[in-house]
Amino acid sequence: MYRLKNLAGAAGILLLAGCSLFNGGDTSDTGPAGLVVGDEPFAVRAGAALLAEGGSAADAATAMYFALSVTYPVAAGIGGGGICIVHDPARQQDTEVDFLPRNAAHGGAYAVPGSVSGFAFLQSRYGKLPWQRVVAAGEGLASAGFPISNALATRLADNLNVIRLDAGLAAEFLDESGNVKAEGSVVNNPALAQTLSAIRTSGAGGFYQGAVADRLVAYSTSQGGTVSDADLRAYAPGHGEAMSLKVGELAISLPSRHVGAGTFTSAMLSHLVDAQGNVTAGDNLGAAVATATKTTLDEFHLASLPRDMGASGFAASDANGQAVACAVTMNGPFGSGHTAAATGVTLARAPSSGDAGLAAAFLAPALARNGAALALAGAGAGGPNGTAAMVYALLKLARGADVMPPGQLHSTGIEPYETVNVIACREDTCAAIPDPGAHGMGAAGGSRN
Repeated sequence: MYRLKNLAGAAGILLLAGCSLFNGGDTSDTGPAGLVVGDEPFAVRAGAALLAEGGSAADAATAMYFALSVTYPVAAGIGGGGICIVHDPARQQDTEVDFLPRNAAHGGAYAVPGSVSGFAFLQSRYGKLPWQRVVAAGEGLASAGFPISNALATRLADNLNVIRLDAGLAAEFLDESGNVKAEGSVVNNPALAQTLSAIRTSGAGGFYQGAVADRLVAYSTSQGGTVSDADLRAYAPGHGEAMSLKVGELAISLPSRHVGAGTFTSAMLSHLVDAQGNVTAGDNLGAAVATATKTTLDEFHLASLPRDMGASGFAASDANGQAVACAVTMNGPFGSGHTAAATGVTLARAPSSGDAGLAAAFLAPALARNGAALALAGAGAGGPNGTAAMVYALLKLARGADVMPPGQLHSTGIEPYETVNVIACREDTCAAIPDPGAHGMGAAGGSRN
């Protein structure tokens, strides 16, 4: 039976030192105004650096993703996909960008990657900085190397058997004795650096066409897969209006029901919010969310799930009111566990391969606004406990509670690879809050203009 986190419990509940605050009323040109949060600290720092350079939330989210593809490939590899929700303050509109891993036209175990296409679309429409700049941080980490963070080390240790069976992963993450390299060990991935260089200089075309695409197709074919040149060239992200719900005084945006991502979130909320948007849970909100989680699992006939679905969530906000929440997945830790030679690209599992397709249902990026003001931007990912933690945070905010003080954002630590990372705001003050049961970070960057 799948283990559920009882959100009414107090174990493992705190704000990490990485939590960052800013006062929204500060109009000085030196005060921090943008925030980023995610599961892996080096990627969070990459996003904060883009905000400090005057980038938008979309620039920061894109930079975080390409850094994550290097520093957290177990959950955010470049061969995977995901979904983002972006708030456009100029239009007062929330849009979803859907780039989930897709099945190849002729089936097979390997997915057609979506992340490069998705983030290229997101950054081209909502970014401010040159594309080359937002990809460069990830490329630099892959080329020059980075020390294995605590966040990555934890997941590497649990996936030793996957790493041992793949030459590319083994070369990067195993020592001479065949064991996972220790936290703090510096690793690099020259092949992935070359792939990111092609993406930096040629955009998404540098991945879906040309030498990189040829190598991906050749590898898939040699391993019995069916990912073709046509599959790669045809990949285009979906985009459209996000699902909008009124809950209390909040306007909440979630992935629309037709994309698969967020399916579990909207089903859970139907047990906790009535048709008029009133929260129907009693005084013990944590217990009510836990019950709704179990009920929804039963409705989906899910009694057993993988412990690690290979997913991660992150968010960014900027001084101009733009906010982005993203959740990405490999459909399992390191996806298929197969890295295409000379590319550094580990391919995600095809959604139709076993239980791989379940990962998307639990991707839960969300935005919430109270009038024109941002109340929350964040994402749950990895499974029902991550979704439950996101739902809990949204309902707390809808009831007028403050989720920023220690103990208000609940850990999902009973299932450590299911996380929730949020930027929460109240009365002109915002905080970047990483999952208290994980090893991520929140950071501030940028200044008011």
